[in-house]
Amino acid sequence: MKSEMEDPLMVQIKLDHHHQSPPSSTYTFTKPKSKPTKSIILKMVAYVAITLGLLFVFYSIIFSVWKWRSSFRYSVVIDAGSSGSRIHVFRYWIESGKPVLDFGEENYGSLKLSPGLSSYADNPEGASASVTELVEFAKGRVPVGMLEKSEIRLMATAGMRLLEVSVQEQILQVTRDVLRSSGFKFQDEWASVISGSDEGVYAWVVANHALGSLGGDPLQTTGIVELGGASAQVTFVSSEVVPREFSRTISYGNVAYKLYSHSFLHYGQDAAEEELLESLQNSVANSTEDGIVTDPCTPKGYIFDKSSLKNSSVQAAGNFNECRSATFAMLQEGKENCAYKHCSIGSTFTPDLQGRFLATENFYYTSNFFGLEEKDWLTQMISAGKSFCGEEWSKLKEKYPTTKEKYLHRYCFSSAYIISLLHDSLGFALDDERIEFANKAGDKNIALDWALGAFILNTPTSTSGSSGKSRKMLR
Repeated sequence: MKSEMEDPLMVQIKLDHHHQSPPSSTYTFTKPKSKPTKSIILKMVAYVAITLGLLFVFYSIIFSVWKWRSSFRYSVVIDAGSSGSRIHVFRYWIESGKPVLDFGEENYGSLKLSPGLSSYADNPEGASASVTELVEFAKGRVPVGMLEKSEIRLMATAGMRLLEVSVQEQILQVTRDVLRSSGFKFQDEWASVISGSDEGVYAWVVANHALGSLGGDPLQTTGIVELGGASAQVTFVSSEVVPREFSRTISYGNVAYKLYSHSFLHYGQDAAEEELLESLQNSVANSTEDGIVTDPCTPKGYIFDKSSLKNSSVQAAGNFNECRSATFAMLQEGKENCAYKHCSIGSTFTPDLQGRFLATENFYYTSNFFGLEEKDWLTQMISAGKSFCGEEWSKLKEKYPTTKEKYLHRYCFSSAYIISLLHDSLGFALDDERIEFANKAGDKNIALDWALGAFILNTPTSTSGSSGKSRKMLR
């Protein structure tokens, strides 16, 4: 049997039996605690190291996010159109000397206010309130510390181009006063009326940026046909020799694009409809024996606002074919004076169509209203237009109760006008797959708004600040 002495924690002491004493007793001694071992120390060191490492990573992330956010840049463009003014606020950043453009909700915002600046022709000072409200919207998206580094530009289009230069300047001066005191970076020349050709080029730029073709082969780019309120623009790469007054060259990166670009002033949807109605009233051929003037571009039963008419005896007589003929005749006025190889609209030079095209703005809105499919949409437009124009106004109001009447009656005119413009005048076949209607393009569904193109062309790439030169040129 093993002795109890082998137990390291227990020691038994037996007293001499010759002495009188109590029975043998067992005393327990507690073993002293040993010092921390190396393994414990190593664990503590590892714990401290891991903690410090995590803190380093955490603060590195925080610093990186702060540095990234502090590298944001901002730019603002006000599109002063005929029907209203829309402000666009862009946020971007520079990576490897190149701007990173993202038109998602986090980096882009816009607001439109009506009416347009041209409506203040009789009261230029009235434009101040509208522009001030737009500026306040922009301030809500740009940090206070970045205002003086962020450019703001106002670009007026066809509505203002229709006004006399002296009136344009009065309205622009009012807007400059607002922008100069806004806190943003601004120069007086940044508030201007741009040419229709510039507007077309800007629209072409954003479309090809969205499609990923900007910076690539010119022959692989997509053309633009815009139908605005006061003007229509046609812009595309042409291999023909284009007369200087219709030719624009844009350099993006190392690629130069030679464009045909022209704006047909007065041929926007609203302006064209007004011009046609005025023309009908002045034409004896369109009046009946009792002096009533018939308008084939407005649904039967529609009552005109007499204050907007020269002749109070205008009668709506919706007829798609007659409206199409009337709008085509208007588009061809002056063609006998064409001094070029080819004129599609009036006496204005237009080269042969080349490449693919996107039809935007009112082309899109009308097509979307009728629910047209992309394939053979021009053919469908004729069917939809005939049905709409031939319907009684009272029934149309019942069929489209959510559409405002001031817009609803115009779809007869717009459907016929689109066919006259794209097919009868410019020469797109009804089943031409080269042209699509759209208001967004590309994998990211970027809005086809010319103001985005203006931003792209005016965005500096220098890391030295917003005064750096752009790598893009427009001439």
